[in-house]
Amino acid sequence: MRKHLKTWVEIKESAVKHNVEIFKKLIGPRPKLYAVVKSNAYGHGLLDFSKLADHYGVNGFCVDSVFEGEKLREAGIKKPILVLGMTLKDNFPLAARLKLILTVSNFAIMQDWLCAKEKPEIHIKVDTGMNRQGFFLNELPKVIRLVNGQASDVRYRLKGAYTHFASAKDINYPAYTKMQFAKFLKAVALFERAGFTDLTKHCAASGGAMLNPKYHLDMVRVGMGLYGHPPSKEIGIQVPGVKLKPVLAWKTIVSEVKNVPKGSFISYDLTEKLYRKSRVAVIPIGYWHGFPWALSNYGEVKIRGKSARVLGRVTMDVMMVDVTDIPACKPYDMAEIDIMSSSFRARTSHYEFLTRINPLIERIIV
Repeated sequence: MRKHLKTWVEIKESAVKHNVEIFKKLIGPRPKLYAVVKSNAYGHGLLDFSKLADHYGVNGFCVDSVFEGEKLREAGIKKPILVLGMTLKDNFPLAARLKLILTVSNFAIMQDWLCAKEKPEIHIKVDTGMNRQGFFLNELPKVIRLVNGQASDVRYRLKGAYTHFASAKDINYPAYTKMQFAKFLKAVALFERAGFTDLTKHCAASGGAMLNPKYHLDMVRVGMGLYGHPPSKEIGIQVPGVKLKPVLAWKTIVSEVKNVPKGSFISYDLTEKLYRKSRVAVIPIGYWHGFPWALSNYGEVKIRGKSARVLGRVTMDVMMVDVTDIPACKPYDMAEIDIMSSSFRARTSHYEFLTRINPLIERIIV
């Protein structure tokens, strides 16, 4: 227990090392391994996690914004950084100065880039079926004409092309991913016929990287896998030899324990009425910290190795749990949140659960 903290997040250095090694072995020596550290490194702490991933040998990083990239540069990270999200033209000079690689995914951003005095290097995003960011296949000839119409030093700043799979983690339905990959190969062929033969090509995130070597291409963008969780339960079960170790552990304490009579109501809105005389533990975290309100009356924490169910509404800063069947529970005992179980119970994904852990909670490398 951290004596000065009532809740904290532990980042396990050995797990980071293990997961990087797993993916390096999985993809082999040629493809580059880029760590996706957007959104505060999926709740793990942008700088804490990125420094460890850098130390243990990832080849580059993916972020959502220029400002996340700036934080990495200020922390001393010199490896390539690809910005996956949109970048406003006013931030092009900063991106160029920091040597960040930007994503260009539509004609408005393309025009801003072409007109910019300081042009960062770019990757073209191709929409092969996600219907989110990216140029459609039939728009690429115009993209190529616009770039080829520039001076050679401008054309040279187009460094890569990529797409994103919509359903790679669903291994029971591979047809959509195969269709997307075939479209992306057509996009690559268009660029190569136009003389762009040295582009970095990438399409695989954690799911694609784990599923099939043909999706590895020149680099893979691995987020959840490096944090020690498979992108889906199915992949975790059915892909042999990929034994990941969770990096993050969210811990807190029991702040008080009280005996509450049978028939009493617990928390706001009277949604929980005790059916027996109970011992109730108060836990000093709530939905502000990132423990979902959706887990009211339903979620659990682990105390002394046993599950304690949430009683009543989760409130902003505290919640109550049933420790009647944990008689040894006392104030200052440690409690831990099971990420995967809590995500399932909240009917959300572990992606959302992790990224919503409040960034102000201290991350501690252990």
